[in-house]
Amino acid sequence: MSGRKRRKRWRYIAAALIVLLAAFAAVTARWFVWPQQGMPGRVDAIVMLNGPGNRLDTALDLAWAHRAGTIVISRGSRYWGHGSVCAPRIPRVKVICFDPDPATTRGEAEFAGRLARQYHWRTVVLVAVAPQDTVARLRVGRCFSGKIYVVNARMTALEWLYEIPYEWGSTVKALSIQRTC
Repeated sequence: MSGRKRRKRWRYIAAALIVLLAAFAAVTARWFVWPQQGMPGRVDAIVMLNGPGNRLDTALDLAWAHRAGTIVISRGSRYWGHGSVCAPRIPRVKVICFDPDPATTRGEAEFAGRLARQYHWRTVVLVAVAPQDTVARLRVGRCFSGKIYVVNARMTALEWLYEIPYEWGSTVKALSIQRTC
């Protein structure tokens, strides 16, 4: 192969790699950095998923504003001390605390789905963090047929560095291996 053909071939390879990298960055930005979020004025339940970020304060702010009649708080990982009180009493709001089994977003989705059937919920807002948003919607959507909204809590810069690769792995797993509720 001549030098000219080789250079042309490497240019095509470099261009393809740049396009793939740009596509990966765009998907990462849309799914894990700036996912769609928000909620209507009121939903049936607030479901706080466990993990990093200022989730509890975010979920409690929604409950104190009476944005739902029920708040469900997951405390299934190192972020919670098992057996501890998970939230204060909030007037006219039912507080449900649980330890998911398994202690993952999948376990939380399964539990939220069972509660939704039991209490006939049609709408929920998930309190998560931006990197978890996509996989949380996917997993909860497999266990709950109603409308799902997400409000994301803030995270530290250090938490972002861990969460984006972690949630990429979780999303790939949810899309390829664990495809049911």
